[in-house]
Amino acid sequence: MGGFFYFIFIIAGCGKMSSVPDGKKLVRSPSGLRMVPENGAFNSPFSLDEPQWVPDKECPSCMQCTKKFDFLTRKHHCRRCGRCFCDKCCSKKVTLPRMCFVDPVRQCGECSRVSQKEMEFYDKQLKVLMGGGTFIVTLGTSEKSETMMCRLSNNHRYLFLDGESHFEVELSRISSMQVLTEESTPEENGIHTYTSLLDSQYISEGGNCRASGMLLHYKPMGSQDPKQLRMEAAEDKKTASSWLAAMHKGAKLLYEARDQ
Repeated sequence: MGGFFYFIFIIAGCGKMSSVPDGKKLVRSPSGLRMVPENGAFNSPFSLDEPQWVPDKECPSCMQCTKKFDFLTRKHHCRRCGRCFCDKCCSKKVTLPRMCFVDPVRQCGECSRVSQKEMEFYDKQLKVLMGGGTFIVTLGTSEKSETMMCRLSNNHRYLFLDGESHFEVELSRISSMQVLTEESTPEENGIHTYTSLLDSQYISEGGNCRASGMLLHYKPMGSQDPKQLRMEAAEDKKTASSWLAAMHKGAKLLYEARDQ
C-alpha cells in the first residue's frame, strides 16, 4: 500500500480563463458531423483528435480478418482508430463523445468495446464530478485550511473550488495527481496512503479501498513554480468519496488525451 506514484498529465496551473465563453460550431468531417469548440484551445481535456485514415491503397484486405477487398467486400474505416476493415469486422455504430460526434459512428470491434466502457464515465461519473463534493482544502504548505465545494466546470476544463474564497485549477495544467485512500475494513480503518490514479484498481465507492482525499501539483498561469493543493473529505464523506472515485475513472482518459 505504501509509496508515492505520480500520474503525469500536461504542464500545470490555474487561472481565471473560465470566464471566456465557449462557443460551439457544427463541422462535417469524413467520419461524420461533429460539434466542436470554435476555439480549439477550449477543447475538453478528455477529448481525442480524429485519427488519420489509413489510405485505401495501403489496405488491400481487412486489417482484422485479412479478407481481401473487392467489388462485393467493401472497406470501411473505423472512426476511432482510422484502420480499414470489412463490414463484418467494422459493423457497430457506437457513440463517441470524446471526438464530439453528434451521432453514433462506425467502429471496429476493439474500439467499440473501449468506447462502450467510456460511456459509463460520460453517463455517470461526469455528472458526479459536475455535482461536486465538499472538501477541506489546503494550499501549498500553509497550515490554514478552508472548507470548499469542489466541482468540475460544465466544459470539463476546470476544477472550481468555492468557499469563503474562489479558486480554479485548469485540468490541462495539472502536473501530477494522487488520491488519498483509507481502508474500509474495521481492523485497518484509519490507514492512509497515496495511490496512483492510473494503476490502482481498488479505488471505488464500495471497494476495499475508499478514496478520502486528493493531492494535486500544478503550475499557476504565468509561473513555472509548481504549487500544491491538498483536498480531504469533509463531513459528507460518502459524496466526497464518490467524487474522488469519479476523478479516478477520468484519470486514464486524461492520460490518453495528453499522450495522443
